[in-house]
Amino acid sequence: MFPTQIVPKESFDRLQIAALVGLMLLGTAFVYSATSASNAAAGVAWFNQAWARQLVWYALGLGAAIALCVVDYHTLARWSFVAYWGMMLCLVAVLIPGLGKTHGWGAQRWIDLGPFQFQPSEFAKLAFILAGANFLSRPVDELRQPLIFWQGMGLLLLPCALIIKEPDLGSALVLVPTGLVMMLVAGTPRKYLLLLIGTVGLLGGLLLADVLLAPPRWQVPMQEYQRQRLLVYFGKDFAPANATLAQKAAARELQSDKSYQSRQALISVGSGGLWGQGWGQGKQTALSFLPPSAAHNDFIFSVIAEEEGFVGSLVVLTLYAVILFSGLRIAGQARDRLGKLVAVGVVTLLFSHVFINIGMNIRIVPVTGIPLPLLSYGGSSVLCSLIALGLMQNIHIHRRGY
Repeated sequence: MFPTQIVPKESFDRLQIAALVGLMLLGTAFVYSATSASNAAAGVAWFNQAWARQLVWYALGLGAAIALCVVDYHTLARWSFVAYWGMMLCLVAVLIPGLGKTHGWGAQRWIDLGPFQFQPSEFAKLAFILAGANFLSRPVDELRQPLIFWQGMGLLLLPCALIIKEPDLGSALVLVPTGLVMMLVAGTPRKYLLLLIGTVGLLGGLLLADVLLAPPRWQVPMQEYQRQRLLVYFGKDFAPANATLAQKAAARELQSDKSYQSRQALISVGSGGLWGQGWGQGKQTALSFLPPSAAHNDFIFSVIAEEEGFVGSLVVLTLYAVILFSGLRIAGQARDRLGKLVAVGVVTLLFSHVFINIGMNIRIVPVTGIPLPLLSYGGSSVLCSLIALGLMQNIHIHRRGY
């Protein structure tokens, strides 16, 4: 048994906590800014506004993170496969008609629990990190066995396949680098990983060629909105080569509609300049050019960039850098391989979220439904981000455990 004890204050990584508090303050302020115009127009009571609900999620997430810090992470790891298989059952449940809920565009990603909607894919990421770290913390000699490698790949591919089925390609994609980095750090032979990376790269290249070049009758089945996002990103015409003038006109109109959000996000970022237009003064948000349904979640970075400019964007990136680099330091100081792998998994997951979300705001990656940790509005995302950081603090607290 590993001991359970009350944690002294000096055990926490204060620098990481300071950056965490900074991001939560910014999240509250800019969720308010992004939704204030639409809330005022609709006459929404303050306690039912997105910023107030975000504060509730912050409070619940902090409570869960602090509770995690009281229990040694080895105790948590012993329950990791229970959590993993529980989340796999939830990912299956979300696909069942009547249980899984959509938000209007066909993706079935939520389970309605009355007061809020639960998104299993977010919690599945954490369950995978704990279960994967527990599995990979075995002796290095065992990791050289092909069977162990494929068992580890199974742990990764099962949630990926279920999440893609929803479909939620973005959430599935962030699991891939998380799993691969954990395998690399654990000591999995590089020849296995290089073969896997090469295979994934080849399949990705073939998929892009299929989307961009293949005639319709040869194309791999894919959700139409996913195909359209890739076509928008690569600037490809929606109309086939043999389309009539009427079809080309309709395709151009559809392409303009589907690229609207990414264009407006880029305009928001560019219009901020060095110092921005001021908090609550962003024209793109106030005039609803940046759609109100997306401004406070997927495109919250564009709101910050417009209102606080390059300086505000740099502050956000600096806070994330502090969290990520302190996470790497925690991984380096961990007392064992289990702690190191959990910390590395959390750092890689958070980095993937930050890179993809900010990348789609500045149009260096295609648009996906990936939230910006701690800044984007959303209960499941906020809870999981804070729980993940609680796991890192747990590893830091118990670094001198024996």
